[in-house]
Amino acid sequence: MIVRQFLHWLGTAPNGERADATSALARAYLYSELSPDDLAAAEGAMLMLLDDPSPLVRLAMAEALGSSDRAPAAIIHALAGDQADVAAPVLRRSPLLLDADLVDLVATGSTDIQVSIAHREILPRSVAAAIAEIGGAEACLVLIESPFADIAPFSIDRIVARFGHLAAIREILLARDDLAVPTRQALVAKLSQTLANFVTAREWIEQDRAQRIAKEACEKATVVIAAGTPQTEVRPLIRHLRETGQLTAGLVLRALLSGNIVLFEEALADLAEMPLARVDALVHDRGGVGFRALYDRAGLPASTYPAFREALMVLREGGFAAEPGGASRLKRRMIERVLTGCESQALGDIEPLLMLLRRFATEAAREEARMFCTDLVAEDAVRLALDLQPELVAA
Repeated sequence: MIVRQFLHWLGTAPNGERADATSALARAYLYSELSPDDLAAAEGAMLMLLDDPSPLVRLAMAEALGSSDRAPAAIIHALAGDQADVAAPVLRRSPLLLDADLVDLVATGSTDIQVSIAHREILPRSVAAAIAEIGGAEACLVLIESPFADIAPFSIDRIVARFGHLAAIREILLARDDLAVPTRQALVAKLSQTLANFVTAREWIEQDRAQRIAKEACEKATVVIAAGTPQTEVRPLIRHLRETGQLTAGLVLRALLSGNIVLFEEALADLAEMPLARVDALVHDRGGVGFRALYDRAGLPASTYPAFREALMVLREGGFAAEPGGASRLKRRMIERVLTGCESQALGDIEPLLMLLRRFATEAAREEARMFCTDLVAEDAVRLALDLQPELVAA
């Protein structure tokens, strides 16, 4: 009887009052002790209200029914396909929507629909994968910010590939403790390329120079990442670099000139397809014949071999790896020795190699100067604090 009166009243009621009454009807359906006939009548009334011209009415119903597992499934699915603001409460909370439903909605819905789904407190891996694959940047940002989403590593990689150039997404991903090392390096590569494109588009520097600077900056960051990576995770990084075309002779040489023997040997082992223990033995073979065979098998260019040979000779002398910066920064004295050794040779055109070594030497000198100045400032700060300490104690 009450439902019948409600239906008669709907025809003349204003939008706001209809919305309030619809919310009350939905809550009565869920929580009141209605007879079977009244339940059926209430469900029928709500099905009819799905066609109400006012979104306020449909939104009131979505908010009342959105989080309940007792809501009529037909109404929930209809509301999920409504306009984005009406569908949002259902998409974010309804337990009646299956994973397949959510995946389909991600594929066919607007950005707002995708964002609402990404906000769900329980977001299974399959739905997260759908958002990562075809969702917009805003939905992917909400996804990676969510503490409830179950995101597979390959979905993270897909987000990096699609939106790694966006600062907001990049910063959130880099802050994750569970980010794989190859993925972290991929973000660095994205950043380098984005910066190169930025300065080139504004014609601040020539494109070739911008690309070279970006490439060297990326290689520098890669060595830093590898230096802080457990040895068991270096090989996946190497394979990622190889698959993306970043495992170049320049990067391998930078690793060696930084004293990062782990990265250097792992790269040679992967390129030459040899066991790491065998590579380690050949690298430390003082005769040098075994290393040349390993170098050639790795497919590295003959033009850069003199630098590798000189670097290994210098490294065996010891002392250079102890320079500031650990295994993450180029060693200035080591590079200078290698550069001197290569300059004394007259074997073919080694000018490109000498240019690379000179850039390495300049980079190492500037980094060493920065570290020196930083230490001086820190010492002055400590000295000033000690000078002020008696006054602080007296106060």
